Amino acid sequence: MGILGTLGSVSKGASDKAKNISEANNLKRKILYEEERIVEIFTDIGKKYYKNPDGDNSELRVLCEDIDQRRRRIKKMRYELNGIRGYKICPKCDAEVNERFQFCGRCGARLPDIEDEDFMSLEPNDYYTESSNNFFNADSNKNY
Repeated sequence: MGILGTLGSVSKGASDKAKNISEANNLKRKILYEEERIVEIFTDIGKKYYKNPDGDNSELRVLCEDIDQRRRRIKKMRYELNGIRGYKICPKCDAEVNERFQFCGRCGARLPDIEDEDFMSLEPNDYYTESSNNFFNADSNKNY
């Protein structure tokens, strides 16, 4: 391989790495937007309920469905982001596992795959986000 071939492969590698960084940053930005929007929707739910606690809850159900859709999008985007980084997160022990593996090396749990039919089902803690974890924990740990 000549010097031009070497330069070509080096520039292709750099180009691929730059593309991956760009895609990762784009996904992070989208995840942050969805998380912020979820917090806004929770606020809207609280305001609507406060104004009319005994009223029709159908509007609140629509907002709750919007939150669930956003949670599913976040789950999918996090999976894609981890794929760009080359790993999967174990759903049981939160270990980072190489994306080639189907089972966790720490606890043995089956690792999620975006092709699984139940991939988009929501776990009870899926709405806990890195940026808003304190927001959601604030009301669950206090004894009034």
